[in-house]
Amino acid sequence: MIRHMGSGAQRSILVVDDDADIRETLSMILEDEGYTVACASNGREALTYLRELCARGDNPPPNLILLDLMMPVMDGAEFCLHQRQDPRLAEIPVVIVTASGQAKEHASALHAKAFIYKPLALDTLLEKVEQCCSAPRP
Repeated sequence: MIRHMGSGAQRSILVVDDDADIRETLSMILEDEGYTVACASNGREALTYLRELCARGDNPPPNLILLDLMMPVMDGAEFCLHQRQDPRLAEIPVVIVTASGQAKEHASALHAKAFIYKPLALDTLLEKVEQCCSAPRP
């Protein structure tokens, strides 16, 4: 289930993670920094949300997707494959959020803008989010 949090912020982030505690924590942190946050518990849910958002046309797509790799239903790698194939979604930057020791390799293979290791370091998280949300899209 997609859950929207926050209101009125210009910059928005989609958090995709199967761990409800991580989604909730990231949402609270990012809202405190002024972001609007939507959450999805797996890649399929995130794709459905993004496609519906684009179809409605009343809101722009998120500025950034924070994406876990290991999830049920549709994992992060499969999500990225579908995202890149959809021209409406392909330019949304992705930051991989993972406990995998191969985060750099995964991020490179999936064309992610960056990666963050779990457990999350708050300073690193906010730095990567700001960098990706401030960078102009191609």
